[in-house]
Amino acid sequence: MQYRELGKTGLRVSEIGLGAEWLERHNAEEVKEVIEHCRKSGINILDCWMSEPNVRSNIGAAIKEHRDHWIIQGHLGSTWQDGQYVRTRELPKVKEAFQDLLTRLQTDYVDLGMIHFVDEKAEFERITGGEFMDYIRELKSKGVIRHVGLSTHNPDVAKMAALHGEIEMILFSINPAFDMLPASEDLSEYFKDTYAEEVGGIAPERSELYRICEREGVGITVMKGYAGGRLFSAEASPFGVALTPVQCIHYALTRPAVASIMVGYDTTEHVDAAVAYETASEEEKDYASVLAGAPRHAYFGQCTYCGHCAPCPVGIDIAMVNKLYDLATMQEEVPATIRAHYECLTVNAKDCIGCKGCEERCPFGVPVAERMEMAEKLLG
Repeated sequence: MQYRELGKTGLRVSEIGLGAEWLERHNAEEVKEVIEHCRKSGINILDCWMSEPNVRSNIGAAIKEHRDHWIIQGHLGSTWQDGQYVRTRELPKVKEAFQDLLTRLQTDYVDLGMIHFVDEKAEFERITGGEFMDYIRELKSKGVIRHVGLSTHNPDVAKMAALHGEIEMILFSINPAFDMLPASEDLSEYFKDTYAEEVGGIAPERSELYRICEREGVGITVMKGYAGGRLFSAEASPFGVALTPVQCIHYALTRPAVASIMVGYDTTEHVDAAVAYETASEEEKDYASVLAGAPRHAYFGQCTYCGHCAPCPVGIDIAMVNKLYDLATMQEEVPATIRAHYECLTVNAKDCIGCKGCEERCPFGVPVAERMEMAEKLLG
């Protein structure tokens, strides 16, 4: 298992995580079997947003002997009322549900206290400007939550969170299909059966979000990486082609600022299918060729940092140079940190010999040699 820094939190998380939602369907013994298999596979981050009491208790029993192993994303604002899940900002109910989470997980803290499911910009402003945020600050000052996070599906809200200053990481929905869609406060927009034919490539709002998070040191953990399983079927996929779990995972993990993808598991076999990413070949990880050959919505002309351009005959890490160039172009002036990172590369864009072998390998038709010239002019 490979581990990544989660932004500036200081936490090192497994790049494959455990999104525990599917565990609601299982009894205590089955939950423990899946969680133990995750732990033994090297997975160390767990997201528990569910308010349903039994699954919380089952997870708590399963992690009790190895609490220190787990980095827990625990949500505030997800409550259980009259036998069903209710998202709320009513502080008494929020406090009661969060205490219930701690009690059932048999812990006195969570590593990442997640402001739960904020998809509207106005709601984000109400939360961060009111008593809800005061409660978050109180919990952090007492060490009950170690770091502050937020979950959202809306890139505009995620951007507000990344620039807020107190929010240290974001749980965000990322997959190739969602990345094509503009920001929306209506979650159903992301699960439509078909997308408009004019949609193509990564939406600018999402590209900007990933770069802002990278720049600000705000880590991202990923939800909805499989788009609810739709991407596994050519018939259900908006692309008209099927991707594998490994390809979906690789797509998510190649976005800037992403540290881990939270995958849902029903069985230990599902765990193995995700963890197979760690030993997969480059061919097995290759989402780019599949998307480039899809009958609908190809990403033509955009660098997705997929690495298909490698190997460069002079050793340039082309994907990294492109990422630094894209980060730099967001600013009126090139940040010194980006320029320093570029200059620390053993080989960079100035060493490009213009052979364009990379362009022949690029599935998306990116003019790599031209971008190398632009990168050197800006960063060199």
